[in-house]
Amino acid sequence: MNGESMPGAGDYMSMIASFAPIVILIVLFYFLLIRPQRKRDKAEREMRNSIQVGDEISTIGGFIGRVVSIKDDVLVIESSSDRTKLKLYRWAIRGKEAPATESVEAPKEAKETKKDDK
Repeated sequence: MNGESMPGAGDYMSMIASFAPIVILIVLFYFLLIRPQRKRDKAEREMRNSIQVGDEISTIGGFIGRVVSIKDDVLVIESSSDRTKLKLYRWAIRGKEAPATESVEAPKEAKETKKDDK
């Protein structure tokens, strides 16, 4: 034998011990970062795919409007009372909004002042 020895059980344990922190970090990153991000992405994808004509949506650019038509990945929304129409890609939708009420009532004080003026 020329001075070389076979690796023993102690050598394998030290090699495993040196890789253990790296493996633990990878597992930790998966459960703290990657998995929650995948869940959020899946929920967003499902929300965007569930949009139908008539839904009130908001975009990543800040527009709020009602969906008028859907064709593949392009949506057309009406964004204001003068019926301005915008074409958007489906990926540009931030979320669904609660349906807005069409008629907005004047404050009670304004109604009272109108009666007094007559």
